[in-house]
Amino acid sequence: MQTATFFAPPLATKQPPADPVRASVRHLLSRAYSLPCSTAAQAFTQLVQPTSRFQYALDVLMPLLETQVEIAQRILVSYLLYSLYAPHPIAINPFKSVLYATFVKERNLATNVANSGGVSENEQLVWVLWKILKGDGNDIGPFSPSTLARSPLPPKLRAAYLALEEEVPASERLTKFDPFGDGDSNDTNDTDMTRIDESSADITVVAEPVKTVLEETETTELDQETEKLSEAMTLLLAARHRVLTLSEQRVLIPMVPRLTSPPIITSVDLPSLIANNPTLAHPLLVALLTQSAWSGGQGPVPYLEVLKRLPPTLPSFDVLGRLLRDPTTLTDVTTGGRTTVADLVRMEILGWFVHESIRWLEKAEEEEREGVISDDRFAQGVQNLCRFYNSLIKLSIVDPASDADSAEMAHFTLLNSRFEEANALYRVLAMGKF
Repeated sequence: MQTATFFAPPLATKQPPADPVRASVRHLLSRAYSLPCSTAAQAFTQLVQPTSRFQYALDVLMPLLETQVEIAQRILVSYLLYSLYAPHPIAINPFKSVLYATFVKERNLATNVANSGGVSENEQLVWVLWKILKGDGNDIGPFSPSTLARSPLPPKLRAAYLALEEEVPASERLTKFDPFGDGDSNDTNDTDMTRIDESSADITVVAEPVKTVLEETETTELDQETEKLSEAMTLLLAARHRVLTLSEQRVLIPMVPRLTSPPIITSVDLPSLIANNPTLAHPLLVALLTQSAWSGGQGPVPYLEVLKRLPPTLPSFDVLGRLLRDPTTLTDVTTGGRTTVADLVRMEILGWFVHESIRWLEKAEEEEREGVISDDRFAQGVQNLCRFYNSLIKLSIVDPASDADSAEMAHFTLLNSRFEEANALYRVLAMGKF
């Protein structure tokens, strides 16, 4: 008699409940590229409870740092790992070893690409890790990961030039000779800086270690130069969003030529930079307009287009006024000959700028009538534009007798002659024509 065998169906595997916090963190990491790093870090701390942050950093952040995802995402993860312990020195950050290992690995990869004549896409990540490991992670906070990822680095801030103090092996550090024998007895070997000839009291200096001292001095100078350039780059990126102090401008302005070849900012960044820091914008624009190697073969055109459409505000008039008096020579993009910044701006920018300023003011007047705006931007704009144009006449930059120069402005001042500055300028223009 055969017995039937019954097989019980397999028990359904119990799925662990979904972790909404983990899902929120992953969503943040995939969407926060355009936010300042500090804002993303604040969002992370709001999503995750303090007691769980370390574990989430281990489970979610670290795997992204060590995998080949987008550079912007790896930059964001690097900053988040730093920011969790930002109030404390980087030396006691529990993630320092991971950040350091990633720095060394990515720097070696970027250096190999550079040795082959290329530019690695991870150069910006190496720079960010270098800043964090040096203890300057707070400098990264105001910038978004996408901005950092797409900002070209000056040659001296490329991966091959970036090093950290802890990378210097102990055997290569400078050893000082103690003539009184109070130092470590192990220091008296072939690498000592000096040796004593037993037959005399003279101290003979060994040539080889002297070379080491010179090399270390050169290395120290190079590190200091790299530090200054890195600080200047950070300040230039910050200048788009805030007014720099006078001391910060003194640090940055001498470095402007090195930060514009290649440019680490684009024409899109110029309007906000001009509005916040017109004094800095002048040497920056001169450097951008006069550099010899134009990316993409566009020449100065993108920067000229920005200048044409600046709003009629005091920073705009300040920058244009400085450029219209700047004698720096450059190559004429039309003829290939030599010209000056002043002549280029006079021929290519001034007429367009006045035209666009008038359009901007007409729109402001219309919005004022409709109640869209309640400030005095229209009245202030008319007064400032008229004062600016009047100063151009006094400097002989524009000719009031020339219809090509002043016809549009004469019409504008006549329409707005209720303002004292417009009325005075109209009389000057009318007298120049007769």
